[in-house]
Amino acid sequence: MNFPVKIAQEDLAARVARVSAIAAKHADSVDFDGRFPHEAVDAMKAGRLLGIQIPRQFGGEGATIAQIAELCSMLGQACSAAAMVFAMHHIKLCSLVEHGAESEWHRAFMQRVAVEQLLIASATTEGGIGGNLRNSICAVEVDGDICRLEKDATVISYGSYADAIMITSRAHANAASSDQVLTVFVKEQYALEKTHAWNTLGMRGTCSDGFLFKGEAPAEQILPKPFAEIAAQSMLASSHLLWSSVWYGIAVDAVGRAQAFVRAAARKSPGAPPPGALRLAEVSNLLQMVRSNVVAGLKAYEDAKSDADKLSSMGFAVTMNNVKIASSETILEIVNHVMLICGIMGYKNGTPFSVGRHLRDAHSAQLMISNDRILGNTSSMLLVHKQDTSLLG
Repeated sequence: MNFPVKIAQEDLAARVARVSAIAAKHADSVDFDGRFPHEAVDAMKAGRLLGIQIPRQFGGEGATIAQIAELCSMLGQACSAAAMVFAMHHIKLCSLVEHGAESEWHRAFMQRVAVEQLLIASATTEGGIGGNLRNSICAVEVDGDICRLEKDATVISYGSYADAIMITSRAHANAASSDQVLTVFVKEQYALEKTHAWNTLGMRGTCSDGFLFKGEAPAEQILPKPFAEIAAQSMLASSHLLWSSVWYGIAVDAVGRAQAFVRAAARKSPGAPPPGALRLAEVSNLLQMVRSNVVAGLKAYEDAKSDADKLSSMGFAVTMNNVKIASSETILEIVNHVMLICGIMGYKNGTPFSVGRHLRDAHSAQLMISNDRILGNTSSMLLVHKQDTSLLG
């Protein structure tokens, strides 16, 4: 089925630039009030940005992961909450695009996402397992053509505002905790009972409350591939790369504020080295390291995408884990440097150099799948896998 092109004939960056301007205007109120970034998300929908990853034959634009990462970075410079919503949506969409094309229902759902600009949320965490997304307690019940699921989801990304939720569970009541499936439920097929409020230090606007999820839908909405394959071949890479792109965007905006501060100081004292100039050089180096890390990760993913065995290999998993660890740790160092450069003007809210929001949001990076958990997984793999040390891959 062919779809008419309904998007403006302009590049993705121009469309995201408009969204970013709107997101930046409301970023402080989104953070202060802990509210969903409605204005930015509405602008994403108006700009037809929620379906760009979907293949053209299903009504999308076939955007690559690298293109989406760049857009995450642009949005991250404006409002990290809006950027994270965009990133999380496309992380789920990546799993759908890469693993749902062989299923008639999932192909039709991709068409709906592209046409209706549906926002997809994620529900992988669960009471009793925390952030270990590769284990589930709950199990989907398949009764003929119908499936039912009840899950104590301690976090559902922007769950109250989503048009659909992709949710993990055990494949059946007798399945092992790691024998999981991923199911798509659209809004009219589930009910959410709020159990935990998202009152956090940073990333407040993602509104990732906890819910008791109860859903009933046609069983064909369960993705045909095991979640183990989906996680290894698409979700691992897309999560670490798109999250890192958001964090890079946060760091870019913070460094921009530091540069403006040092330039203003230099104008006040011509001929004298302004305070913070050396630290600005240091933070520029750190920023470039994050950029290089993400770019290398994107290249590694693009190189591996055509090879399912490579995507599922220990070497690829180690590479993606390292991207996440390095990005999430370095962003904090960057924003801390910026705070020292800008001094009290960076510490205070409401100045052109304020970075309190950036610092609080940056602290989420090491917790989104705990770095300790990731390092533990990496250390286990390195016991049997030789570290790749080639510069050219």
